[in-house]
Amino acid sequence: MSRPAKLYFSLRSPYSWLAINKLRDEVPGALEQLECYPYWDPDTVTGAGLDERGGEFHYVQMSRAKHLYMLMDTKRIAEAQGRKMAWPIDIEPWWELPHLAWLRARREGVEWPFYDALNEARWGRGDNICEPGIVRAAAEQAGLDPELAVGAVDDPEIRAEGVDCLYQAYLDDIFGIPYFKWGRHRYWGFDRLDGFLGVWRPTVREERAA
Repeated sequence: MSRPAKLYFSLRSPYSWLAINKLRDEVPGALEQLECYPYWDPDTVTGAGLDERGGEFHYVQMSRAKHLYMLMDTKRIAEAQGRKMAWPIDIEPWWELPHLAWLRARREGVEWPFYDALNEARWGRGDNICEPGIVRAAAEQAGLDPELAVGAVDDPEIRAEGVDCLYQAYLDDIFGIPYFKWGRHRYWGFDRLDGFLGVWRPTVREERAA
């Protein structure tokens, strides 16, 4: 039996948001067929857990020049997708809060409605999704108990699950987001989505070429 394909995504990354939008448009139900792992900059608690496992965090912060380019590039892609995009300002963000809340939402079976609500807040309105009030509102919108969502950071089991996700990313040599992996095939970035679909779901490529 072949191993399922993996998707590493981040609620921080606009390229992750844009790639998942395109993936869902082209392959309805794709997210339910993939092993999906959230990926974020760990805080000291999660980082210590990752260290204990012998893992590392491969991501390197981008330069100002690259950040400015990304601002223009992602807005261009969003416009091509017919989507409006607001750019949030992240001031001392605590990425554990939304990503561990997503893991809690997955336990309740509402991870993708919650994901959509968070992305609507972040990229649709420019909200700070590292604020508890924004996470609570997204949880309510998704049908998730808001206190379960914001309380995920204090749940030892969810914390351990978060460490597991980042440790798996370490084992898979993940250094950027989005990242698609299927067996020996690896594809990093929005621009590599077509390549991934070409090997994972070749009929999609054939249908588009027809």
